[in-house]
Amino acid sequence: MVMPFTRRIVSPHSSFAMRLRNPWVDKPLAIVAVAPFAYGLYSSRAYFSFAIPYLCYFFTTLVLVGTMLWRKAPVRVTSNPWYWLLTLVATYWAFLPLIFQNDGRALVSPGWYDAISLLGCAINVWGRFSLGRSIGFVPSQRDIVVRGAYRFMRHPIYTGVSITGIGYALAYYSPRNALFVFFLIFWFAVKSLAEESFLRQDPAYAAYMAQVRWRWFPGLA
Repeated sequence: MVMPFTRRIVSPHSSFAMRLRNPWVDKPLAIVAVAPFAYGLYSSRAYFSFAIPYLCYFFTTLVLVGTMLWRKAPVRVTSNPWYWLLTLVATYWAFLPLIFQNDGRALVSPGWYDAISLLGCAINVWGRFSLGRSIGFVPSQRDIVVRGAYRFMRHPIYTGVSITGIGYALAYYSPRNALFVFFLIFWFAVKSLAEESFLRQDPAYAAYMAQVRWRWFPGLA
């Protein structure tokens, strides 16, 4: 189910935010936004394997790129520069471990790491397919989705990313790697709060927040 948005907005649009509603602007921005992920997917072909964590990475990244390129133009977009900076940090933070990580040591068996990777991947992909064409990186409003994973939690994609990060930290534990994962989860937690502060200006989304109490983990948080 997709809830209709309302046009009563608490704060006025800036001219910058108005331009971002144009499909001819939104589509190139989507291409630029996913370019690092697409390149990572392309460059990883030399290391392709049938290991479950790698297949989960490959599939979730493929779904991310595909849904972003297929997304619909937003109804409204935040013009808050701090929200844009937060989005930049949260979205591309996961690339830092590829540069600065170390080998670490396993705190769980490979079977547990595979299981955690599959769980994170399943929730991530479920969230992205539930969101459909309403996906975006910067806080913006397309459709208000209340179907699929969004019936149970308001940010299932971030839940999936967090679970995947925890699995990585357990499989390749070191203080440095754990710190990267901690901030990965932290940035997405803060980003979810920023998105809600923007989206709840629409009474329809405020009603959705009242209907679905849990942000990340049903029954917990």
